[in-house]
Amino acid sequence: MAKVFIYPATSLILSDLVARFGHKPLGAALGIRERIQTAGVDSPPLQITPEEPKRGLKYAAVEVPSGVRGRMAIYGPLIEEAEAAIIVNDADLAFGCMGCARTNELILFTLRQSGIPILELDYPGDEEEGVRFVAAVRKFLDGLPEEVEA
Repeated sequence: MAKVFIYPATSLILSDLVARFGHKPLGAALGIRERIQTAGVDSPPLQITPEEPKRGLKYAAVEVPSGVRGRMAIYGPLIEEAEAAIIVNDADLAFGCMGCARTNELILFTLRQSGIPILELDYPGDEEEGVRFVAAVRKFLDGLPEEVEA
């Protein structure tokens, strides 16, 4: 079972596909769940500790908007943990909205520089493209090693 970073990281559909084909999806739900369940996090909607902005500095310079650093404090560790990634370009908002163009650019840049296997697909526009989309995801995931050596 490989750990697969999904982009858009908020896509429950893509997360479900990865899990159905026997791998562990790494996305926003996982990162946010960890923050919510960790002791010391302020009550919602803040859900941030004083350490989060500092953690984000590892992935984005101090000159970068704080929202990007905050998001990268969640996504950065997931990207580091990933053994593969699936990127869906031009996804419909209902497929998984990321909400921050600069964070999106940084995530995609970081993924492409990581050296992990990446499947890049365009969002399907009709049913036929959807079938090809799922088949491509399955083929990619089937090609990943069952057990990744540590």
